[in-house]
Amino acid sequence: MITTAPFGRTGHESTRTIFGAAAIGWGVSQAEADRVLELLLEHGVNHIDVAASYGDAEDRLKPWLAQHRDRFFLATKTGLRDYDGARTEIRRSLERMGVDSVDLIQLHNLVDVIEWEEALREGGALQAAVEARDEGLVRFIGVTGHGRTVARMHSKSLERFAFDSVLCPYSHIQMQDSVYAEDFDALAATCAERGVAMQTIKAIAMRRWDGREKTAGTWYEPLTGAADIDLAVHWVLGNPQVFLNTAGSVELLPKVLDAAERFESRPPDAELERLAGSRGLASLFA
Repeated sequence: MITTAPFGRTGHESTRTIFGAAAIGWGVSQAEADRVLELLLEHGVNHIDVAASYGDAEDRLKPWLAQHRDRFFLATKTGLRDYDGARTEIRRSLERMGVDSVDLIQLHNLVDVIEWEEALREGGALQAAVEARDEGLVRFIGVTGHGRTVARMHSKSLERFAFDSVLCPYSHIQMQDSVYAEDFDALAATCAERGVAMQTIKAIAMRRWDGREKTAGTWYEPLTGAADIDLAVHWVLGNPQVFLNTAGSVELLPKVLDAAERFESRPPDAELERLAGSRGLASLFA
């Protein structure tokens, strides 16, 4: 079974590896989704992260949550920035999943400065999230994001509002970007001080596709070999503060979960440097 850790100040012990339900959002039948969800039970995963914008993912979860809702910390996201839009989307997510409430609602990919201002001002998406929390439709509120400036923007978000969780990229290759690493470390220090959960993505990212034929459902080219995935996953989990959200690929999910279940300690940086050189790893963000 995959080990657990406190998910920030929420009081929930989440598995260190969280299921990223984007993997069942597109081109996956209900039968295939059901098999994926059974795999989560086999590994003891108890935290699901989905979003309104993940294709059919919320719908695919519905029949399964009807039986297993109490076994999971359930998180979803709204990408809308205005109050009315976010309010409607939050309630639509509950309907799509057939649940009365979710544990965590997240403002999705809140990185652009103009969108950030719109979402966090009065009459913005944050107001809708707080209202949903007050009504018992959600328990906690988080913020997510991608890109090179996301960690810095999350720090800014935490100064504006007491978010319960953040989500951003984290991998050995990404942390070789000194600017990103400095921003990430500053964010991590704030999260540790305030009890904010840190979720991370892109653990097994190799590089952008850059014209190569896509052989996986992820927007980036992922590592595919079990030994390579082991190194990448174990490096991320070697930071006890963070949680690793699985990649948006049904095919790679078993390898990621298997690697997470066998985690013991962080591999030496030299092994990750050799992996980067042999596989041509590169930062996803310019």
